[in-house]
Amino acid sequence: MTKIENCQILGEKERTHQLSKILITGGAGYLGSVLTRNLLKNHEVFVYDNLMYNQTSLVDLSSNPNFTFVYGDVREWSKLKYIVEQVDVIIPLAALVGFPLCEKDKELATSINTTQIQNIVDVMTPDQKILYPNTNSGYGSRGEGMVTEEDELTPISHYGKTKCKSEDYILENSNGIVFRLATVFGTSSRMRIDLLANDFVHKLLTDRYITLFEHKFVRNFIHIQDVSSAFEFMIENYDKHQGKIFNVGLSDTNINKKELVEKIQKQISETSVNYSDYYVDPDKRDYIVSNEKIEATGWKPQYSLDNGITELIQSYKMIVPTQLQYRNTTPLSYKE
Repeated sequence: MTKIENCQILGEKERTHQLSKILITGGAGYLGSVLTRNLLKNHEVFVYDNLMYNQTSLVDLSSNPNFTFVYGDVREWSKLKYIVEQVDVIIPLAALVGFPLCEKDKELATSINTTQIQNIVDVMTPDQKILYPNTNSGYGSRGEGMVTEEDELTPISHYGKTKCKSEDYILENSNGIVFRLATVFGTSSRMRIDLLANDFVHKLLTDRYITLFEHKFVRNFIHIQDVSSAFEFMIENYDKHQGKIFNVGLSDTNINKKELVEKIQKQISETSVNYSDYYVDPDKRDYIVSNEKIEATGWKPQYSLDNGITELIQSYKMIVPTQLQYRNTTPLSYKE
């Protein structure tokens, strides 16, 4: 079979009842692995992923009749186009993520983060739905004052610029819904330890200390399960909110790096912090974000940052056991 012929499974699959057909590009990644599982409860899900990190995060779904995996790179447009044309909802998660990776290869980042989004939008029909995950990084460095969806985007990094360009294209050329996600935390079967809260918990568990620079920079945060629930909510309420932008974060958790570490230290004892002025954060995001708009729709987050820290501590016992000091030793004592 050719690559395209191999995708015929979408058309051949027997369907016992009408389910929405949802395509998630990058569906085997950090967010996609969580979102796929949750959407399968009520939808048929097709994941298109090149398994860039050799992950097996969705293997346990192989027996689910409503799950289909297609191996492919989003730059293989003829292959991806075939699938896009057959689904009801598109969630394009595939991306080169974060400041360092995108700065290393800007051309590749633009191709994956922007060009493939434009390709998808260009072939969509009016009755298809698209939900796009941008990030708060587009707000850049604001310092004082709260930002809303009405504020102009001023991305600093190439990553932020590629995501904002895709957001603009979707809003100008489709009926899509855009999420500007806060910094995500929490556990996934394709874990990311580089995200700020995930990283800080990991460092304090493994090293027992952390070095902070530019510790007054403020971020908003959101649990990965709440990000998934925002997608689920908007799929069900798409007609009411199409064409809109929503910040997605915890309204009570606009905090700086120092405050984040202090929260973690309440659950992990005997750790220390070194404050340094010798390093500069190349990704100078610094903003306070309002989430009132999405909360007014009836959607509400269910997981606090404290809940997430507790979850991460437990998860890291299994995810990186060879690196954790408490492996096969007396359990750590945690502060109340």
